[in-house]
Amino acid sequence: MSDTGRKDFSTKAHEKITPDTQKSTYDKTKETVTDTADRVAANTQSDSNKSVTQETFDKSRREKDQQAHGGTGETIVEKVKHTVGLGNK
Repeated sequence: MSDTGRKDFSTKAHEKITPDTQKSTYDKTKETVTDTADRVAANTQSDSNKSVTQETFDKSRREKDQQAHGGTGETIVEKVKHTVGLGNK
């Protein structure tokens, strides 16, 4: 079970194990949009306000993202701020 406003763990698992070749364009687009929304929700809610399961999942995903994307340590929200020129404001 996931926290309110977050993508359910069973949905995440189903999307992960279903090959892209079996997904329609609609399914792929929906998955991308809901994944992005879930990541934004993960980064805007502090870990202390999450369930233990949700906190553990989010921490492991952050570590994986840091390893895969150069380990900048920035959240998605911080990266967007830098991209649109808001920087450290």
